[in-house]
Amino acid sequence: MNDSLPPNESPAPAETTPAASPTPPLAKPRQEAWRNPWIGVAVVALGLAGWQWVETRIKLSDTQQELAKRLADADSLSKETRGVAKQSQEEVGRLQAKLGALEAKLAESQNQQAALENLYQDLARNRDEAALAEIEQSVTLAAQQLQLAGNVQGAILALQAADARLSRSERPQFTALRKTINRDLEKLRAAPYVDVSGMNLRLENIIVATDTLALAFDERPKPEKEAKEAAADGTPASGFWQRLGLDLWSEVKGLVRIQRFDRPEPALLSPSQSFFLRENLKLRLLNARLALLSRDQWTFRSELKMSQAWLERYFNTNDKSVQTAIASVKQLAGTEIVIELPLLNDSLNALKTLKLAKERK
Repeated sequence: MNDSLPPNESPAPAETTPAASPTPPLAKPRQEAWRNPWIGVAVVALGLAGWQWVETRIKLSDTQQELAKRLADADSLSKETRGVAKQSQEEVGRLQAKLGALEAKLAESQNQQAALENLYQDLARNRDEAALAEIEQSVTLAAQQLQLAGNVQGAILALQAADARLSRSERPQFTALRKTINRDLEKLRAAPYVDVSGMNLRLENIIVATDTLALAFDERPKPEKEAKEAAADGTPASGFWQRLGLDLWSEVKGLVRIQRFDRPEPALLSPSQSFFLRENLKLRLLNARLALLSRDQWTFRSELKMSQAWLERYFNTNDKSVQTAIASVKQLAGTEIVIELPLLNDSLNALKTLKLAKERK
């Protein structure tokens, strides 16, 4: 017995599957929707928007990289500037130490001069000894002027004073000494002269003018001269139209600027970098002044050459004041401040011999 079917009920007849299913009613509207031209336009617009977005992102990335590169260059230039400033300060410290040593030698020279004066007072009893002490003082002072300060004029004046003192004494034993002093005088007069005060003044003028020198990136094209008026024999109408044409041409030329650079483009400096550039240039020139006073030829020339390089690189070389400063620095750098001065050993030895002869007597 089949328990799943209730009695008096027969199984329902199975549904027969049709042989071929008909086309769904929604297929045809979908095909017509894809054929709509506005959908194609929307797809193209969406593609263009995506391409524009990608291109914008690429340009933004390039701009960020360029900005980062310029910031890195500016940071590097700032570090270099600080390094140069620190080096200049250290160099100034060393030059000040040298100047202190020169002052100590000068004080020692003054002490020696005072000792010679005391010696002169002690020997005042004897006329010849007093004259010899005065001559020795003058010759020693001349030797010190040459050795410590390189002051040729001071040494010449000291030797001239010694010669004048010998001429007043008119003692035969002083004849050989006077000839020796005259030979040393001729050597000093033939020695080259270094105008230290004049060079120092020129450096001071350049230092003062540093704050007003035009920088290279501030250079602007010079305004052209206004066009001359029309000839007197022209009619008023033609003069008006000629002036109008000249004005229009001047305005059109002002829209375009053609500039030629015979050197790399000047560096763009911020106001703070321009300030430190001028201050560092002043430090270079001050170092050159200290080297001039201490007769340091290498430091003097190297500082001036570096100053000339900075002037030619960062400042407007078409400006007359910059050209004047460069010419002055170049001329000063080619000047010899350390010259081989003659020694006064002959006069000192003659004095020593004369003194020994008097002591033996």
